[in-house]
Amino acid sequence: MRALVFDRKLEFRGDYADPVAAPGESVVRVTVAGICGTDLEIARGYMQYRGVPGHEFAGRVVESQNSALRGKRVVGEINAGCGRCAKCFAGDARHCPNRTVLGILGRDGAFAEFVRLPDLNLIPIPDSIADDVAVFVEPLAAAYEIFEQTHLARNQTIVVLGDGRLGAMVALALKGEKYLPIVAGHHREKLARLTALGLETIEESSLRDKFDVVIECSGSESGFRRAIELVRARGRIILKSTAAAAAEINLAPIVVNEITVIGSRCGRFQPALDAIVAGKVDPRPLIDGTFALDDGVAAFEAAKNPLNFKILLRAL
Repeated sequence: MRALVFDRKLEFRGDYADPVAAPGESVVRVTVAGICGTDLEIARGYMQYRGVPGHEFAGRVVESQNSALRGKRVVGEINAGCGRCAKCFAGDARHCPNRTVLGILGRDGAFAEFVRLPDLNLIPIPDSIADDVAVFVEPLAAAYEIFEQTHLARNQTIVVLGDGRLGAMVALALKGEKYLPIVAGHHREKLARLTALGLETIEESSLRDKFDVVIECSGSESGFRRAIELVRARGRIILKSTAAAAAEINLAPIVVNEITVIGSRCGRFQPALDAIVAGKVDPRPLIDGTFALDDGVAAFEAAKNPLNFKILLRAL
């Protein structure tokens, strides 16, 4: 099959091996996939990953022993648990210690014609949702994970630190759920686009106030340090960024000011899909370009442009 492969460098291959489904898995023909910040980090060495990257996708099931899935348009949760540990038995494959993660850890991803995932990971896409919208379910699920992890009062002050892909999704999810976040970033053009979507924005260097909740989405190793500077005593920091580079942090203010720090990663897909179906979040204005899979290397270059929110790869 055709695939975009990372093995110390990113390259397009036209003869990559087709995926072979294990028992309980299905093969999905990828229609569209999205490039995110984690994919860019992988191309810089994050997780020492080798193989096909990509974990945001929509497609159609072409091979499955589950007749209810064959032919269905689907999105796929990215963590595949072992099915044998306590976390898996509790229904939490996202934290299975033996899990593989689509395009990130031990499992080829979605920047290819075909991808395989456990049947349990596949969620049908309603007919009312186009593939170019459904591809946003994975990053939106990461945003909705915040609501599962912690309760946010609507009278609390909330700042989203970072005006990139993740920051935009988190801010749109908060707005969709009737919160009033401020998005702080470094790029005036992107902040203007987010303002046009009904979000309150500010240049990060202009921040003077402290906030009840700081959601760190900068993608920078310095983001946590800045979040500590911006949070009020007894406030909360929600960390969404994953960065390959190490960061030096003074933890004393967290203790002295009794700050709660919450690491936040993947989320369940259904709440995000429900939000899109209900019209709470429309991610389409974030699309800045669509490339053919064969032009995947060029697509990655476009995704590196800090002024672009979302670059898509079309596999068909």
